[in-house]
Amino acid sequence: MSNVLIIESSIRQEESVSRQLTLKFISQWRVAHPTDQIIIRDVALNPIPHMDANLLGSWMKPAGQRSESEQACLERSNELVNELVKADVLFIASPMYNFTLPSTLKACLDHEIRAGVAFKYTPARAQGLLTGKRAIILTVQGGIHADDSSDYQEPYLRQVLLFLGIHGLTFIHAEGINVSSIFREKAIRHATALLARVFEPLPPESITD
Repeated sequence: MSNVLIIESSIRQEESVSRQLTLKFISQWRVAHPTDQIIIRDVALNPIPHMDANLLGSWMKPAGQRSESEQACLERSNELVNELVKADVLFIASPMYNFTLPSTLKACLDHEIRAGVAFKYTPARAQGLLTGKRAIILTVQGGIHADDSSDYQEPYLRQVLLFLGIHGLTFIHAEGINVSSIFREKAIRHATALLARVFEPLPPESITD
């Protein structure tokens, strides 16, 4: 049995393309892996506070010196990072907002990118500790941005996951959903087909088209 962590981040609900595609992925995963445990973390419905001095202080201070607010921040951060550590498979659904990922998703990642837990410092460089995991990243974009200088979404997510030691990355893009109804339907069909390929015995590599 594997642990699957789903992170949703769209501020839209029923009309959200990323949520529709995520539901398809979950249904397919449950059929293919009925004994796996799936945890859904919705950072849009339940936003994670952005990084602040209390969070930083909770990481830097020993237990006896933390304030109540710092201790509360640490407990929240522990919950988030423990979900990530325990996950064998990570699925991130990220719409593009203003050329990048939602700020609530960034806030969640800021709680999880913790020295000594998700990565460690060595004399030579930082070393990711979350090895042996697979990550599937679904991005939904109103325009056409993949492989373009206007895309600050995939490069950031790729860098963060590689930094944490997660190298089995699969990127799936649904592009141009706001261009026209034809583009929208084509993008959904394309992403749905690529999501189905996740269940094929393929090596863990980035899929962008």
